[in-house]
Parts: sequence; structure tokens; C-alpha cells
Amino acid sequence: MARYRGPVTDHFNGRIFHDPDGVPPKRLSDLLRWQRTRQPARWPVHHPSPYSDMPPPLVDGATMRFSFVGHASWLIQVAGLNILADPVWSERVSPFRSLGPKRVNPPGIAFEALPPIDVVLVSHGHYDHLDLPTLSQLTRAFAPRVITPLGNDLTMRGHNPAIRAEAFDWGDRVALSDRVAVTLVPTRHWSARGLFDRNQALWASFVIEAAPGKIYVVGDSGYGSGNHFRRVREAHGAPRVALLPIGAYEPRWFMRDQHMNPEDAVKALRDCGAERALAHHHGTFQLTDEAIDAPVSALHAALDAAGEPRDRFVALRPGQAVVI
Repeated sequence: MARYRGPVTDHFNGRIFHDPDGVPPKRLSDLLRWQRTRQPARWPVHHPSPYSDMPPPLVDGATMRFSFVGHASWLIQVAGLNILADPVWSERVSPFRSLGPKRVNPPGIAFEALPPIDVVLVSHGHYDHLDLPTLSQLTRAFAPRVITPLGNDLTMRGHNPAIRAEAFDWGDRVALSDRVAVTLVPTRHWSARGLFDRNQALWASFVIEAAPGKIYVVGDSGYGSGNHFRRVREAHGAPRVALLPIGAYEPRWFMRDQHMNPEDAVKALRDCGAERALAHHHGTFQLTDEAIDAPVSALHAALDAAGEPRDRFVALRPGQAVVI
């Protein structure tokens, strides 16, 4: 597999990436300890959502539309652009077709019901965010631009040279149209596709700038001290909407540094200052040990404990949409 080559920076040593304000991913011995001792909650084999979205061809003017596809996948419609974040239409998030986490509900938008897709944002290389079959399917149907952190473009083009992957570093601002731009920002996570390529590609969150307001798209992140979220507010202003992960957090000793739980996510909302947040990274693929409904219940409890109204931070089911 091709590896990213580039100049040394404060987060790239010439061989691997790291987060100066983060921690390294867990060791293989920690992973084995978790697998030996884990007691995962039992998820249903099928947990279909009662909703299925039929998005409009585009959204313009002062409004934004967010449709939850499932897990970390969103259709964002703003300022005449149709943007997919971390799109996954595959049945499994795994290097294997018949092994690995399998979806328990269908995508909230049937692929055939998608409007023309202009841009795809891929936050990092984990299989539940960078889904090569879906990217190839999108390329055949729409040939969108694919914006991703450094190194992930090599994975995409190595699978399918037709994927229009463009790779950028933290802090890079990319014009998506004459009215929309996106900036890649640091996030507290890591990246790998296999056992021997850990942190050889970069990971990021995104800040979308458009006239109706800024949108903060967080694919995966731990909370840490909250610095990543406060710095987004300091550098870009308070977003109008934040898409924040709330799932895949148990056991905490293993997941804390890379995945927020709902209590962390409420802190992140306050730190970044978003007017509203939409929750994701829950309820579609069982990656960790918590029950399928635990993240949403815990989010409500965390909002109540923090004195925040529940309608400030909403968890949708796949196929539901919000217009702001």
C-alpha cells in the first residue's frame, strides 16, 4: 500500500502522524485484553428505522437541511451544494465481506433517492468512515469531489483511480463553490486500515462555511480536555450546527481517548458553542460494548444534568431530516 510522503510538521514526523494535544492509540495488548474480557450488550439483528428520507434536489437560501443516513453518514444540503459526510452504504464496516460489524438498519436514504452529490467529506481511514465500495458507487453515479485528510487519498485511488480524492492538512481551507468552503481541523483520534499502517494517514474534522451559518462536522473524536472544541470556536466562531458523535464508548478504559460518550459530547457542544447539535455514531453498527439504545438515553440524561434543553442536541433515527 502506498504511504503518504511529505514534509515534517508539528503533527507528522516524516513517517507517522500524531496529535500534539492527544494520546497514542491503544496498544495491541490492550486490544487483546478488551477482547478477552469484554461483555458486550446484545444488539438486535435487525433494528429498522421507521423513516426513509426523500431529499429535495438542492437547498438554497437561508436554510440548511441535514438528513441522517446512519452511523456517521449525513447528507448536508446548504447553499446549493449537496455534501455527503463519511458515506457508508455497505452492509459491513470491515475489510471482509462476510465478517465484521453488520448494519442493523438500512441507510436512511436509498442510494437511488440521493440528489446529485457535489462533494464528499471523509474524516479518516477507519472502515466505518472510509467505505471504498460506497465511494466507488458515488464516483460512478456523480463523480463528486472527495475531500479528505492527507494519505487517505492514496487508499481511495489505490482501490479505484477514478475516485476524485483531494487530500489536505489540518488548517487547509478548500473552496467547494463560490459560496461554500471547508476547513480541516484537528480532532482527537487516530487512523488505520490494517495492523501495520497505524497513523500513516491523517484524521480530521471539518468546518463548513456557508451563508446560512458554519457547520462543524466531527466524524470521530475523544474529548480529552476539550481543547480541540474550544479552538474551533476561537478560530472559526461558534458554529450554527455541530454534528457530534455520541456512541462507541464502552469500555471507557479502552475507548475514552478516541471516542466521546454522551456526557463528553454535551461538554463538546458547550465548548464549541454551537447553537444546535445533531448526534451520530450510534445505533447502526455494533462496534463496542454498550447497548443499542444506551447512547440516546445517556444523551438525554447528560443534557438534563447540564441544564441544557433536549432540543439543543437531538439524536435522529436513520431517514429523519432536520431543516434549520
